[in-house]
Amino acid sequence: MRIDVNGPQATVRCEYPRRKEAALLGTFAAHLRNMVVGVREGFTYEMKIVYSHFPLKATVKGAEFVIENFLGEKFPRKTRIVGETKVEVNGDQVLLTGPDVEAVGQTAANIEQATKIRGFDPRIFQDGIYITKKAGEA
Repeated sequence: MRIDVNGPQATVRCEYPRRKEAALLGTFAAHLRNMVVGVREGFTYEMKIVYSHFPLKATVKGAEFVIENFLGEKFPRKTRIVGETKVEVNGDQVLLTGPDVEAVGQTAANIEQATKIRGFDPRIFQDGIYITKKAGEA
């Protein structure tokens, strides 16, 4: 397997690839493409804060995202911000931006999982922070 860089272009190639090698070629090409897009434009995820009774408060403290008063809980829920992801909270909107699509996506998943409600009917208890727009979607 070879990666050739000719000026502004990078080519990933393998002579007579088998199935696993062809899959790896596609993976390497996608990672390189994501790196270039991340440096040029960056990746953005949009999330929405949803609550029905207890007003949820979200803040950023250092490399942690802190969720307070979720379902009236006394203790805050905390989740980590991965890599170079920048998190902004504006009212009920949370905006995540960064050059690494995997770090931004993992941070969004961490936030969504931190507000997952266990032991209650999800059709009734819909409070939480949910992804509304992913990187690369129109």
